[in-house]
Amino acid sequence: MEAVHGSMLLVYAVIAIAMLILLITRYKVYPFLVLIIVSLLLGLAVGMPMATIVKSFETGNGNTLGHIAIVVGLGTMLGKMMAESGGAERIATTLINLFGEKHIHWAMMVVAIIVGLPVFFEVGFVLLIPIAFNVARRTNKSLLLVGLPMVAGLSVVHGLLPPHPAAMLAVQAYHADIGRTIAYGLIVGVPTAMVAGPLFALMISRYVQLPKENPLAAQFLGDGDAPAKAGAAVKRELPGFGVTLFTVLLPVILMLVGSWADLISTPKTLPNDLLRFFGNTDVALLTAVLVSFWTFGASRGFTRDQIQKFCGECLAPIAGITLIVGAGGGFGRVLLDSGISKEIVNAATSVHMSPLLFGWLVAALIRLATGSATVAMTTAVGIVAPIAAASAVQVKPELLVLATGSGSLIFSHVNDGGFWLIKEYFGMTVGQTFKTWSLLETIISLMGLALTFALAAVL
Repeated sequence: MEAVHGSMLLVYAVIAIAMLILLITRYKVYPFLVLIIVSLLLGLAVGMPMATIVKSFETGNGNTLGHIAIVVGLGTMLGKMMAESGGAERIATTLINLFGEKHIHWAMMVVAIIVGLPVFFEVGFVLLIPIAFNVARRTNKSLLLVGLPMVAGLSVVHGLLPPHPAAMLAVQAYHADIGRTIAYGLIVGVPTAMVAGPLFALMISRYVQLPKENPLAAQFLGDGDAPAKAGAAVKRELPGFGVTLFTVLLPVILMLVGSWADLISTPKTLPNDLLRFFGNTDVALLTAVLVSFWTFGASRGFTRDQIQKFCGECLAPIAGITLIVGAGGGFGRVLLDSGISKEIVNAATSVHMSPLLFGWLVAALIRLATGSATVAMTTAVGIVAPIAAASAVQVKPELLVLATGSGSLIFSHVNDGGFWLIKEYFGMTVGQTFKTWSLLETIISLMGLALTFALAAVL
């Protein structure tokens, strides 16, 4: 079969992405399978040699997973240890006492940003929602007022900050500095979370009334009330606030120090090499997980067997996410090897669009199509990286990470697992979920882009 050239490649790319959307949204085919099928069909349609299509997909898949699988696994273990030890609860109760009931929505945003650093959005949500239910009941406030700032905080760190897998992949692909990415990510992310979280929640909670009965909340609150004596014993065993905060932030601290290694010590010396080694994402997360086995495990009275069980249990739910992310990388590689990425580069450069806006736009379109912020960011990075490198307009790679991340968070709707997770836990209708969660995500996306452009103007 003859290979397809020129602008016809773009037509095939559009058809492939439309197929992705249709199969995932309309026919509810599992995204992992869809990404493989569409990648192979696209390779065949544009006339790639048959022998290289599967190889191309496997290479992209392997390159993506080689790093991401480790980050996902270690991050989830750290989150699980924090949940089981009561570390998340310790952070919440401390901040409630610190902020006071009146400002509880601010406290929940801060909790989410801290807890969300090492874990996936879904993992962070499941860790924190029992705290949100408890706080809403204790303060007698709407679950929206307590819960929306929490999901805003989680969403911002999920989309913008390493060591989140998609952000990490973007840091690698754009050759960005991880320390600067975290610093800029906080400059953009914190104000964005404040507007999309507490301020938006204060406004929308007046208009959206949740049902009085929430079966999921009753389940968590019921469990909390039943064994009062046992609960009291467990509550005494909560880890200290300082220890909890130190353990959760340890990977971020190590990564920051690693990226500043040349400022702290002379390059190419042993101290410099050690700082860089421990600042590597994988090593930083591994160090934090090993530390958590003591701070959240042994010192809290958990046995070695229990800690082993926690580590094994927490990996099952993330297997699906990991496979989908890998397949997204495979699809990106097929786009590259078939020459489609090059055509997109040519089209984008002829339009003279800012690389920041282009990164945001590509990620936003893929997010609307597939529903997954992680897939959107990992796939967009494969398309945008060569364009940014070839562009006449040079932008800081760290800002490109933030622009792509912002795009990947736009308007979550029915093809996003997070949409249904929030709908069910909050006890909302689909319409209410659009008015609250989908709107919140769009605020994050647009404000993230605006602040990234503002930062680009200053730097």
